[in-house]
Amino acid sequence: MDADRLHAWDQELRAAHTRLRAALTATREALDRGEAAPDAASELTLFCIGFCAALDGHHTSEDRTLFPALRAEHPELGGVIDKLMQDHSMLSHLLSALRGAAERDEDAASIERHLDGIGAIMESHFRFEEREILAPLRALSLDRDVTDVLGPF
Repeated sequence: MDADRLHAWDQELRAAHTRLRAALTATREALDRGEAAPDAASELTLFCIGFCAALDGHHTSEDRTLFPALRAEHPELGGVIDKLMQDHSMLSHLLSALRGAAERDEDAASIERHLDGIGAIMESHFRFEEREILAPLRALSLDRDVTDVLGPF
């Protein structure tokens, strides 16, 4: 395995979660600017769609690449991985609802409710994921690009 391609997957996962938390914060800040910002509606739609794409992309990459590799090396984590994939499905549904609300120019209170729900589930998911799989990720032998494994953001 090429030394340039070795990754500390536990650190990469934490970094991905940090970037996604920052994207949620940026989306909330766009919502808070509201009418004070020129083109506030289009800015908020851009942030919402960008955040949705980043989080969906992260979870799709985990489901497609990270989790099969982790399951192969740690079959005892099957139940945990199944739970994480269920969370991904639920978050995908919530993200779709947020994306639709932003595209329909729903009011700030509606968008905020969507963000609150997504933020709560996302944080719970990230904490569970980090608690359950960071240790096995430290030793995971996976020779793939970070964007293939954790998403293109």
